[in-house]
Amino acid sequence: MDMYRLRRGIVFRPRMADLRAERPVRRIRADEIGSGKEPSPIPYQPAADHPIIQTATKGRNDMRNTSKMTTLENKFPLLAVEHGCIISKDADITVAFEVELPELYTVTDAEYEAIHGCWCKAIKVLPDFCVVHKQDWFIKEKYKPELQKDDMSFLSRSFERHFNERPYLKHTCYLYLTKTTKERNRMQSNFSTLCRGHIIPKELDKETAGKFMEAAEQFERIMNDSGFVRLRRLSTDEIVGTEKSTGLIERYFSLMPEGDTTLQDIDLSAKEMRIGDNRLCLHTLSDAEDMPGKVATDIRYEKLSTDRSDCRLSFASPVGLLLSCNHIYNQYVIIDNSEENLQKFEKSARNMQSLSRYSRSNSINREWIDQYLNEAHSYGLTSVRAHFNVMAWSDDAEELKHIKNDVGSQLASMECVPRHNTIDCPTLYWAAMPGNAADFPAEESFHTFIEQAVCLFTEETNYRSSLSPFGIKMVDRLTGKPLHLDISDLPMKRGITTNRNKFVLGPSGSGKSFFMNHLVRQYYEQGTHVVLVDTGNSYQGLCEMIRRKTNGADGVYFTYTEEKPISFNPFYTDDYVFDVEKKDSIKTLLLTLWKSEDDKVTKTESGELGSAVNAYIERIRADRSIVPSFNTFYEYMRDDYRCELAEREIKVEKSDFNIDNMLTTMRQYYRGGRYDFLLNSTENIDLLGKRFIVFEIDSIKENRELFPVVTIIIMEAFINKMRRLKGVRKQLIVEEAWKALSSANMAEYLRYMYKTVRKYYGEAIVVTQEVDDIISSPVVKESIINNSDCKILLDQRKYMNKFDAIQSLLGLTEKEKSQILSINMANNPSRLYKEVWIGLGGTQSAVYATEVSAEEYLAYTTEETEKVEVYRLAEQLGGDIEAAIRQLAERRRKKE
Repeated sequence: MDMYRLRRGIVFRPRMADLRAERPVRRIRADEIGSGKEPSPIPYQPAADHPIIQTATKGRNDMRNTSKMTTLENKFPLLAVEHGCIISKDADITVAFEVELPELYTVTDAEYEAIHGCWCKAIKVLPDFCVVHKQDWFIKEKYKPELQKDDMSFLSRSFERHFNERPYLKHTCYLYLTKTTKERNRMQSNFSTLCRGHIIPKELDKETAGKFMEAAEQFERIMNDSGFVRLRRLSTDEIVGTEKSTGLIERYFSLMPEGDTTLQDIDLSAKEMRIGDNRLCLHTLSDAEDMPGKVATDIRYEKLSTDRSDCRLSFASPVGLLLSCNHIYNQYVIIDNSEENLQKFEKSARNMQSLSRYSRSNSINREWIDQYLNEAHSYGLTSVRAHFNVMAWSDDAEELKHIKNDVGSQLASMECVPRHNTIDCPTLYWAAMPGNAADFPAEESFHTFIEQAVCLFTEETNYRSSLSPFGIKMVDRLTGKPLHLDISDLPMKRGITTNRNKFVLGPSGSGKSFFMNHLVRQYYEQGTHVVLVDTGNSYQGLCEMIRRKTNGADGVYFTYTEEKPISFNPFYTDDYVFDVEKKDSIKTLLLTLWKSEDDKVTKTESGELGSAVNAYIERIRADRSIVPSFNTFYEYMRDDYRCELAEREIKVEKSDFNIDNMLTTMRQYYRGGRYDFLLNSTENIDLLGKRFIVFEIDSIKENRELFPVVTIIIMEAFINKMRRLKGVRKQLIVEEAWKALSSANMAEYLRYMYKTVRKYYGEAIVVTQEVDDIISSPVVKESIINNSDCKILLDQRKYMNKFDAIQSLLGLTEKEKSQILSINMANNPSRLYKEVWIGLGGTQSAVYATEVSAEEYLAYTTEETEKVEVYRLAEQLGGDIEAAIRQLAERRRKKE
């Protein structure tokens, strides 16, 4: 068996735990293999008046309690918790960790193998007679909205209320490393502390404990160095609790992972086990015959896979987050002395050989043992025992029936044989207590190797919220729970990205506008200055809402109509401050008005125009009676600067700077010209202090004269903010209008902004839906994509056949490609949402859901009839757009 097969198609050897010999006429238990003794006959099982735990299967020792009722204190197996270590009354020592696993749907097959390898490597450093107990809690909880903030906006509160009480499955993972003794490792269920009358504490061997603690530290270091799994050692207070918070052990006895707990009676009857009102059901994998023929580190998740991509999950994921009920998944790897185990198997093989004359099955069993031994010796594998169980519960008997079926179905999907265990439920529950793994009954385990056993570890967890005060609210695609996500600041702090720029790609109908409205609205509410260039009225509703909320102080919406054409004044500032960038932007604007894209600008032309701008600015500063505008600048150039140019000692030839040609070309923007409205606005709005500005230029995007000019003014407005607003977050969003920015004159301007915006606490975002436009534009390709460390893609199934070109252009990995192609493939039909992929720096990526409340939908909608309905009702309510949205949203909810 080669190593590849061992890692990717790992074989369980059936019957290795329970080898059969026909003469004793019963199955041999794992602890009897190779003992040299004749198997004991099936013990007599007397009836018990009040059984707490009763064995009803062959080969299992009977367990009876002598009293009807006892206290937890009498049976409690733990002695103390010191220095974060749990000490049992049998002198077992346990170190407890909280485990941080990778997020669901974000791990590739190669990464699963790497994680598997780290677990195996870590387990091998532990000494003999240790128990590795991994315990995964999956608890149903309900989302509690965050409504306590006083400064929450109307839409933020609507979002939180929309998710109020939404159920989701919370996952918490713990790891317990227990050092026990050879004798304790082989004890059966009738020696459990649950069945003993009195527990006499034993003395702890300090030398053994010291060596174990060193091994536990090595274990922790190996796992943390993997980069995928992180272990955090639990403190004494976290284990036993404090006056203000409950500890892990107390939470286990109440089956509550966190919060206030109430200790309840534990009923261990023959028919069922109860903790308070909760009835438990237990499914076990404790026999090699119940295991599949092969196991692997990961499996293909068909719901999110295509013929071009794979979505991978761990082999045990069906009993993890994909099992949507309250349950605990216990995974045990019990480390014996491997050499002794193999010697016992050698002896057992000889016994089977000698008994082969009585039955052919003995001969077959000998072959299985030989194959197991050959595997161990050929590849240097460590013989261990393993056990896995799923402990689920409910306080409703009918629901428990469905849970039993669900657990059995999920185990069957792993090709395991589901065993509903009713007899040993109490002892297995008792052994799963944090720090009590040494109480695990030996007859419930089977022999295998470390590599196979680790394959049944769950290796993924829920999506996690970002630990950052800044961010946006997205939704977990599996459970629908809201998440706080920082895609700007935290990735830069952690070195995942080097800038905050973003590139958004999504075809029409993919939910691109909703996602961008959702992002922009939350950035604005957190103090960001937002400048938007739009070509489809996507942000009109949000902008109008902000304008009315601020009584016109914010929410500026520029659009072009014949009745009210778009108008600016690039020469106006409130404080007459013109820094270098402001002057350069005015000069660039004038060159764009003068020269066509194909004309080359000489140094003389650039220098003279710059000098003219500087001289004009000095004049209006000195004489405040001059109204700053293009009209007065044109008059200054025509009357004053041309005369000054003619009087110079060193003449400027017309071939170097043709001022007459310039004035003639710009005449159409001067008073009386056809575009005299464009640069002579009388409203004199200083955009520096406005935090939400939208330039809607759909009607002029094809105009070759107006469009480049308007684009430059927009860029100038943003760069002015970028330079002058210190310590304030700035955001420029360019929708389909980026086509104008790809002109020759704008190329350098765009490159400059994308490369320097991060230094001024800003970010630039380009949004597009056409793949061909990206591929054909060298400016976008070189300046935007290469300087956008955050890439956001929506549903790309429309482009599946040419996605290879997109993948190559954006530099996406196979893992990222698989995630993107899984978007919207398995959406929950009971929720209305669209999914979006967010990738950060090529190293961190995931798919999230954009789900909004009815109020947010009405604020973001681009549907004309819905927008008209909102504005009409707002007018009836005296212009209160929030009240209109609230009423319409309530009507929608009543109809559902």
